[in-house]
Amino acid sequence: MVIAHRAGTSDFPENTVLAITESLKAGVDGEWLSVQASKDGVPVLYRPTDLSALTDGSGPVAGKTLDELVKLNAAYDFKGPDGSYPYRAHPVHIPTLEAALHVMPPGKQIYLDLKQAPAQHVVDAVTRLLDEKKAWDRVKLYSTDAEVTTLLSANARAQVAEARDATRQRLAEVVLEHTCRSTPPASSWAGFELKRQMTLEEKFTLGTGDAAVTAQLWTPQSVACFRSRSARTPIVMLAVNTPGDLRTATRLAATAVVVDSPRTILTGAQ
Repeated sequence: MVIAHRAGTSDFPENTVLAITESLKAGVDGEWLSVQASKDGVPVLYRPTDLSALTDGSGPVAGKTLDELVKLNAAYDFKGPDGSYPYRAHPVHIPTLEAALHVMPPGKQIYLDLKQAPAQHVVDAVTRLLDEKKAWDRVKLYSTDAEVTTLLSANARAQVAEARDATRQRLAEVVLEHTCRSTPPASSWAGFELKRQMTLEEKFTLGTGDAAVTAQLWTPQSVACFRSRSARTPIVMLAVNTPGDLRTATRLAATAVVVDSPRTILTGAQ
């Protein structure tokens, strides 16, 4: 499956209904959406820690009510191919998660990446909405925050990726130590970048040395390790943004790939 990262962050203003609808037109199989919660506990689609990063507002999402958030232009800083800001004169607003669920057709996969601290605030907000909409079977849940993952995993209805730290550790063990010590829990799935910029640190008697490397931790051996308990364990490879990376992920039998530009990957447009 080809999944639009932040609904296609390179093609249209990320995490907006516009981006969702346009990426669906391009032919994606699903959406990867960033979720935070407003001050009054409504889950909305927005990624950075401060609203000034993308909008004409400022401050954290949790510091504003939904009524305040929907007045902001979520595409204020989105640049077009010519370097202009096409949406400053035509605002695109921050959507609620409910609105995103409404425009997603049946059968399309939805990944929700919970981004906010404190973790309990966003977990409670998303839980309430999924309960209300009876939408647990429509979504898979992810977070780089271990506390969010722990809170979500306590809910038997949640399809949660294992903690990112656990995935990274397992991948490193296979690639660097050539050993498969453990596999993900049977009910979870795993998500990690196909290639990742990392710092390799070596310790000496008199100090340390480090080097920046681009590491590909998904290999035939690491995929086999993750699927040694069950051949059906879902593996999602993130940051697959070139035709070569797509071919690599396909050879590795990824369940899904997460792409920044569905328009490029699926239609060949630049």
